[in-house]
Amino acid sequence: MRNMLVVVSILTLFLLAACSQNNDKNAEIQDVAAGVHHVVVEEVLQAESYTYLSVTENGAAFWIAITKDEIANGESLYYVGGLEMRNFESKDLGKTFDIVYFIDSISKQPLASQGMPMQSPHGKTTTGQDENVSVTSAKDGITVADLFANKKNYAGKTVRIRGKVVKVNDGIMGRNWVHIQDGTKHEDKYDLTVTTDEKINVGDVVTFEGVIALDRDFTAGYFYDVIMEKAVSQVEKAS
Repeated sequence: MRNMLVVVSILTLFLLAACSQNNDKNAEIQDVAAGVHHVVVEEVLQAESYTYLSVTENGAAFWIAITKDEIANGESLYYVGGLEMRNFESKDLGKTFDIVYFIDSISKQPLASQGMPMQSPHGKTTTGQDENVSVTSAKDGITVADLFANKKNYAGKTVRIRGKVVKVNDGIMGRNWVHIQDGTKHEDKYDLTVTTDEKINVGDVVTFEGVIALDRDFTAGYFYDVIMEKAVSQVEKAS
């Protein structure tokens, strides 16, 4: 009888472990179905601002692009979303991709289906606030805080804003995407995205003049409640 109880206990533990593994696997499948992609890197191409990755997922091969990072062949990566670009030319590489997906954030660890929100085509909708930024407003200009606090008043109007460039991503959808901060904020809004044809560098202090647009949806979940478009700049200094 004692031997029988030992055998039953062992079988019970085995069945519980098997059920746990199946539940984990089912959870992973559900997460992927819910929008979390799990890819394996087959090839890495490094450009000036982006890392282009040839990846496979469930037997399908395609290209993705992420903000420049060190990625190795054979690595498993996880992400949500992606902005599809067709016939996209990377001038750095001298290569045109039939289709490439620009990905906001990559993780090397599995993600829950709600783990990563859909974000902008050039990176996060906002970057972290730089507590050291304190920029004097441009002549006849407004602050970032003023813009967000009174955004409806500025919709469709041309305004001037002076700020420090904290992030730049070039060549997405035919324009360059620039994040600026001036040290002011309204509620949790302190980072303004600006699109321009000009080449701007991180660390520059720039006065931008452009048109304010509200609720701009670039599809695939990439949405801005406030953005400055068609901006021209006056670079004052770099730090």
